Amino acid sequence: MRIIPFQIPRTTSEAFRLQTDDQPRLYDHLHQHTEIQLTAIVSSEGTLLAGEFMGRFKPGDVFLIGSNLPHVFRNDPEYGKGQANAKTISVYFNEHMLGETFWNLPETKSLFQLLNNAQHAFQLQGAKADLVMQELEQLQDSEGMHKILLFLQVLSHFEDEEDLVMLAGQRTRKHLNVYDQERINRILEFTFSDFNRAITLEEVSAIANLSVAAFCKYFKTRTGKSYITFLSELRIQHACKLLKETKHSVMDVAFMSGFSNLSHFNRIFRKYSFMTPTQFRAC
Repeated sequence: MRIIPFQIPRTTSEAFRLQTDDQPRLYDHLHQHTEIQLTAIVSSEGTLLAGEFMGRFKPGDVFLIGSNLPHVFRNDPEYGKGQANAKTISVYFNEHMLGETFWNLPETKSLFQLLNNAQHAFQLQGAKADLVMQELEQLQDSEGMHKILLFLQVLSHFEDEEDLVMLAGQRTRKHLNVYDQERINRILEFTFSDFNRAITLEEVSAIANLSVAAFCKYFKTRTGKSYITFLSELRIQHACKLLKETKHSVMDVAFMSGFSNLSHFNRIFRKYSFMTPTQFRAC
């Protein structure tokens, strides 16, 4: 799997591209494109990678992903096995849509600043996310001027910074060449497949065809974090899912998430969640 430099199929006559995906699994290749992406999760769960950010996504979540930020919505393993479909509604656009004169108006200044500075990934929270989900559903059936006005209304919900959580910044914003794309995706594919067992730096370095020292530098430069941190975050994320959705003991959850002993698991869990596994399960 490699980072794909996407070309969004938008014609010159469109102000933006509206796309609904309803399939067994969401597209699972790490990719980047020049357009800003607004995505609402209608159904399915999984892991979002966006720049240096890694976190869960679920139905009702709404994300704004900046231009050229490598990202992927990876569904949990149960998707793609005929049990349920994954559905999203996405809009692809850029800050130049509707022309320079429109964005120079006083009424559109704050919104233009958001779009012009969309160098990050954000999650929209609270009631605003619910409104965006409803309006994107309506947008699918809209045409003409009403379609443009409705989309501007969608964007207006992102004006208030209090409703936004920044997920990723500019540290990892860079275009990767084809060889880099293939290499980083081999690393990600391996890690997502094997995180629940012991993994050594020597093993993952060999997959990247690098020495351990070169690999550690390479991974941190391109993801904004060390490989050990990335692996720990993935394991803790999986542990949180098991704690909430199963009745496995804390010890079993630790082993099923790739930790070799309970004390190490408890220490790492508290580091990332600021509570113990037992407290997390109870809240």
